Amino acid sequence: MTHITRLFDFPYHQLSKNNVPNALVTKYNGQWIATSTQEYIDKANAVSRALLRLGVQVNDKIAVISSNNRTEWNILDIGVLQLGAQNVPIYPTISEEDYQYILNHSESKYCFVSDVEVLRKVNLIRAQVPSLIEVYSFDDIDGCKNWKELLGLGHDNSNQPEVEARKEQVKTEDLATIIYTSGTTGQPKGVMLSHQNIVSNVIDSSPRIPFEEGTSVALSFLPICHIFERMILYIYQYYSVSIYFAESIDKLSDNIKEVKPTVFSVVPRLLEKVYDKIYAKGAELTGIKRKLFFWAIELGLKYEPYGANGFWYEFQLKIARKLIFSKWKEGLGGNLNVMVSGSAALQHRLIRVFAAAGLPVMEGYGLTETSPVISVNCERNGGFKIGSVGIPINNVEVKIAHDGEILCKGPNVMMGYYKDPEKTAEAIQNGYFHTGDIGEIDAQGFLRITDRKKEMFKTSGGKYIAPQLIENAMKQSRFIEQIMVIGEGEKMPAAFIQPNFEFVKEWAKIHHIELGTSNQEIISNPKVIARIGEEVETLNEKFGNWEKIKRFELTPDVWSIDGGHLTPTLKLKRKVVMEKYKSLYQQIFGSNQ
Repeated sequence: MTHITRLFDFPYHQLSKNNVPNALVTKYNGQWIATSTQEYIDKANAVSRALLRLGVQVNDKIAVISSNNRTEWNILDIGVLQLGAQNVPIYPTISEEDYQYILNHSESKYCFVSDVEVLRKVNLIRAQVPSLIEVYSFDDIDGCKNWKELLGLGHDNSNQPEVEARKEQVKTEDLATIIYTSGTTGQPKGVMLSHQNIVSNVIDSSPRIPFEEGTSVALSFLPICHIFERMILYIYQYYSVSIYFAESIDKLSDNIKEVKPTVFSVVPRLLEKVYDKIYAKGAELTGIKRKLFFWAIELGLKYEPYGANGFWYEFQLKIARKLIFSKWKEGLGGNLNVMVSGSAALQHRLIRVFAAAGLPVMEGYGLTETSPVISVNCERNGGFKIGSVGIPINNVEVKIAHDGEILCKGPNVMMGYYKDPEKTAEAIQNGYFHTGDIGEIDAQGFLRITDRKKEMFKTSGGKYIAPQLIENAMKQSRFIEQIMVIGEGEKMPAAFIQPNFEFVKEWAKIHHIELGTSNQEIISNPKVIARIGEEVETLNEKFGNWEKIKRFELTPDVWSIDGGHLTPTLKLKRKVVMEKYKSLYQQIFGSNQ
């Protein structure tokens, strides 16, 4: 069995235990094409040999910009890392200006793109990136070199001894990748992660996810350029899990039915959408079926793990699982037994209802700077507590600073920010990484996140407001798709709200309300405003008087990554949203801004 100290050891470790026939599977022209562990390694070595022939040196940077997760990404990743070079993944959806900044800041020598649209964006700024020698694409595109040319160039294995020599020279503490955090403000920061940072995180997190070695099947669809999904892909390789790459988010439900995965990772927004779809279908039922559906949901919302609700509850739950929840499971392929959630806080009601349905969501917590996992829930050995993000993983120490900030120390903490010693010194003090999150640890060692330190604000009355807590509660309403709490330095908190336009239209149809066709007409409709006001009032009950949303304005746009409202991991870009809706801010608080 291969001893794992560097990221490229994972496929070799897998091969020493199982040559998985469908180690990596991608759909091309409507057909799933599998790559075995052996082929994966052979192709990665061919890429390494080709890159050597192209003159790639130790510490050269290779950028990869892919709109979807695919087999080629993983082969290239290993091929680059074996040479002591670094893989610089870039979000496909960021602006050309950001492409230019990252390619120049990292001094990337080669760039790999997935498709025509990404290539178009790269070509627009290519002349402004002097370090860039060549661009290759994964798809066949006229006028662009194809990555298969590398496989051809590396076919002759006469320089394999040189690849082996380079591999030998790579130390666990060496830099493996630079991940540019999209950030909710300012220029992207390049997070430097070593082989050890990510390898330790994979090995220390892996016991928390229930895999059957060699028999589990994963569906991968969260962006691989984000460390969360990338680290999970290395865990899958560690456990010989077959990895299928979803075609796109739009085709996700088709792919789930085809692949029938046992595991996949999610972000809260996606889970909210899955739940809304299920709920909408249930609402269309009539008679006894409808009654049973809502009875099962009510039951699910009271769920506590480990049979804590007692015999009568568990008896009812058995019935609900048989009659109702089994259909949810079927809709998600029929084999799913765990989902892993990260990137943002997950509503407790969703954790309860999915766990009740036999589809547990293991919520974790971490940051790009911590490779990423700091803590994660786990059903085994009493490690699952709703409302927490679990117990810190092995070898990671967490403590709470006097101001409530979560500090973290361990082999997973980044090397620093690339070319930015000042920001590095600010983030890592006395060996502890300052997360910027506020939290607490309970008597059993479970970590709870209460808010983002940087996002908390004070009203003019001196009261602290934790916007994320309020936003999460408000998004429980089916009328509210997105919300941002505002009011720093004002006498009360207020909010910008993007309605769930699809749901509002359904509601209007049922109640025979004329809405008009445009989003602008919908948000101007007094009945819509009043109905969303009722939702806000109801959800306000959970909060102290100073935290209640006193006023809100609806926005006509659908908040999106492309629109600049959200980061690629679907977090709010608060500064951008504030700038976009300056006039609405003035309507709420007057023009003292």
